[in-house]
Amino acid sequence: MRHVKHLLSFMLAAVMALAMAATPAFATQGTNSDTGKITITNAEVGHTYKAYQVLVLESYNTEKGAYSYKANDDWAEWLKTQTKYVSIDDQGYVTWVKDADAAAFAKAALAHAEDAKITPDATKTAEGTTVEFTDLNLGYYLVDTTVGSLCSLDTTTPNVEMKEKNKVPPVEKQVQEDSNKSWGDSSTAEIGDTVPFKTTITADEGAQNYVLHDDLSAGLTLNKDSIKVTGLTAGEHYTVTTDGLGDGCDFHVTFSQDYLDSITDETKIEVTYTAVLNENALIADEDNPNKTRLEYGDGIYTEWDETKTYTYKVDVVKTDGSNVVLDGAQFKLFNAKTGGNEIALIKVSDGVYRLAKDGEKGVEYITTVNGQLRIYGFDSDTYWLEETKAPDGYNKLAERVEITIKDANNEATVDGGIWDHGGVHVVNKAGSLLPTTGGMGTTIFYVAGGAIVIAAAATLVYRKRMGK
Repeated sequence: MRHVKHLLSFMLAAVMALAMAATPAFATQGTNSDTGKITITNAEVGHTYKAYQVLVLESYNTEKGAYSYKANDDWAEWLKTQTKYVSIDDQGYVTWVKDADAAAFAKAALAHAEDAKITPDATKTAEGTTVEFTDLNLGYYLVDTTVGSLCSLDTTTPNVEMKEKNKVPPVEKQVQEDSNKSWGDSSTAEIGDTVPFKTTITADEGAQNYVLHDDLSAGLTLNKDSIKVTGLTAGEHYTVTTDGLGDGCDFHVTFSQDYLDSITDETKIEVTYTAVLNENALIADEDNPNKTRLEYGDGIYTEWDETKTYTYKVDVVKTDGSNVVLDGAQFKLFNAKTGGNEIALIKVSDGVYRLAKDGEKGVEYITTVNGQLRIYGFDSDTYWLEETKAPDGYNKLAERVEITIKDANNEATVDGGIWDHGGVHVVNKAGSLLPTTGGMGTTIFYVAGGAIVIAAAATLVYRKRMGK
């Protein structure tokens, strides 16, 4: 079971030297006293430091280089198993094995302290850059910090100074802009685009319990198979978890302690992966964030570092020549002024359409509602809107209308209509009835003939009356 959830953070291991209670200088020989002091410099403010007494000093003679140690009761049984580092006789006296690896012993001892839940002999939280443990019983002390760092083992004086080498590991999140392949804090993309991301961790000697946490917004779909750590081998140096996470993240990258222990100086750890901008992406001035942070040491977290990916919309406003909004026009969108490819669009609601993803079949045409049309999910680019059918009674546009997608919506002015927001203004002009032109044709003959018939009938009636 890995020790990520415990305090295996960093080892500042040191020996508490010997001192005579009545004498400020270190005596050449004597027995134990409670005058020991450990000073930690370069401490990380807010982090906790714990001191464990592993060995108790019984007596010493510095001139002869002789020190008599016994195991602390909490450590005795475990020390008997550490034959690479120490040997213990029947009376409980401890002797160091020649050329024993002190740093390795310190790490093993700290792991045992965690597993056995040994109570530290002293605990302090750094309020400044210096931490002091005073009035300690002399002996070998193991000092642990929640930061996770490694100092040295020292057995020479009662007043031991250790330097905290570790700093909070910097974590930088970046996203790639597809237009120029540059890395930065933000990018633009269209729905369906694959967006590359990169997180860089700056690790140093003493790195402990590194787990990278990554959280994508709803508008980004993780490509799970794309998660890699540059130069490292999955399963050996790190593991990736994408399922069953309880912290709301999309994935974790857990680094093996064996790999972290191999780091001896500043090392850049680069995690890369991709995600697809999906139909849930927020539009225009709203962004689609992706954030990451590092868990390290004793369950400590760095601040979130975040990138933002933008995708854009454009509104189309359809009016007549008097700025009265019109419905009934049908449009298609293309990627060129003439010819080119039609851009597939999906209907979201009446008058609202989004860019189709791969595999989706677009609508036959798009049309306005109350004179307004919205299309969204685009990267910064230029498109052309072609009117395939004009509103009844209006003339169809002679050529395509250019639409530039940008981070601010296009502005439209509609004085006499309903629409009062921005957009590309598209105007249709109505045809009109023209006056009738040409000669009278046979109409005059019909009129004259009718008059003659009426006159003849009147004359006939008049003569009949006169004859009677």
